Amino acid sequence: MTASVPAPVRRKAVLAASIGNFIEWFEFGLYGFFAAAIAANFFPGSHSLISTFAAFGVSFVLRPLGALIFGHFGDRMGRRTTLSISIIGMSAATFIIGLLPNYDGIGLAAPILLVAARVVQGFSAGGEFGGATAFMVEYAPSHRRTFYGSWQMFTQFAATLVATVIGALLSMALTPEALTDWGWRVPFLVTLPLGAIGLYLRLRLDETPEFQASSPEDSSAPLMITLREHWPNVLKVIGLIISGTTCTYMVQAFWPAFLVKNLNVPQADMFIAMMVGISALLLTCPAWALLADRLGRRKPFLIATPLALMVLAVPMYQLILSGSFSLIVLAYVLLGLLMAPSLAAISTAIAEAFPTKVRYSGLSLAYSAAVSIFGGSTPLILSALVESTGNPMSPAYYLIAVAAVSVLAAIALTDTATKPAAEVAQEVPVR
Repeated sequence: MTASVPAPVRRKAVLAASIGNFIEWFEFGLYGFFAAAIAANFFPGSHSLISTFAAFGVSFVLRPLGALIFGHFGDRMGRRTTLSISIIGMSAATFIIGLLPNYDGIGLAAPILLVAARVVQGFSAGGEFGGATAFMVEYAPSHRRTFYGSWQMFTQFAATLVATVIGALLSMALTPEALTDWGWRVPFLVTLPLGAIGLYLRLRLDETPEFQASSPEDSSAPLMITLREHWPNVLKVIGLIISGTTCTYMVQAFWPAFLVKNLNVPQADMFIAMMVGISALLLTCPAWALLADRLGRRKPFLIATPLALMVLAVPMYQLILSGSFSLIVLAYVLLGLLMAPSLAAISTAIAEAFPTKVRYSGLSLAYSAAVSIFGGSTPLILSALVESTGNPMSPAYYLIAVAAVSVLAAIALTDTATKPAAEVAQEVPVR
């Protein structure tokens, strides 16, 4: 179906889809890294940090709504136009956060405007994953579908790594006062030119070949068709995603706070460990994706990774709780290497769980539900488990539980890796 598309056009399609995804996760990383500076600028008072993270959580509330609306129009109008609107919303909202006057300048309007920007950012991000993943997979040649789709997850972690590196460099280059006053704003402002580049690339491309070959007029209500005809696969995809999203937010949100606050690990050491672990994931992810295109996705990767997490969750947490810098780095690297095979295969696997006519809606619905319910709540759940049980190993048992759900979901999901793209595009077996 994509044989007539030149290779440079395919690569441009992956780049165009990746930039919006990069902006979403780049902003996420920046917000977490500069939470203290944002709190000082917009939420003065004894509970400023709580208010800052509450504003951050607004995006997770709006994400499902954005997923439903963008998914509907993405399946009706096409991926390109819808994704162009999404990247405008995300990049503009993130840029505005970097420009907003602080509380001392405009009073209560400052936090209100910050929350409003987060609302726009979260709503727009809700339409990014489903559309970007569909865009990558539908432009891919049949023998490289997993490799093309793997850039979705690769970009997420690359954005986090870049945000962490920039945050660390600014922290070293500026005084704490300068960082709080204006330094934190600089990387937020970079998202506007990135968004402009992404918009230009997306508008320069044609609609995906698979979408052009489909009959969108048959999907006047793609969300209703998804819920009526493909709800089993929606549940399977949610189950497949929850272990990965739990690990992601554990690595990027829970572990950093836990290490610094509970184990007195220096913040610099924590960020070095995180950067090394994410680098290990990024270095191995493309190779696993190429292998998945040869061996299939389900048994070697989607089942094996959560099974390995179940086996190694406790030893990995023992490394974390040691408080030793070298062992913490080892834990980060171990988790990165464990996540890489599944992350390499999962984007294409879940995209092909839905036919072309409802793919944007199905992907957006399942992903936003999994991330909003399980991913965004991971730091809160793990913190509550440690506090309520008094057992610092309790997060490991939670990780075992969610990994078990992903194993069952992977077993139930049909592996479409060996099926022709045209067959997958028209109808996906639900069983």
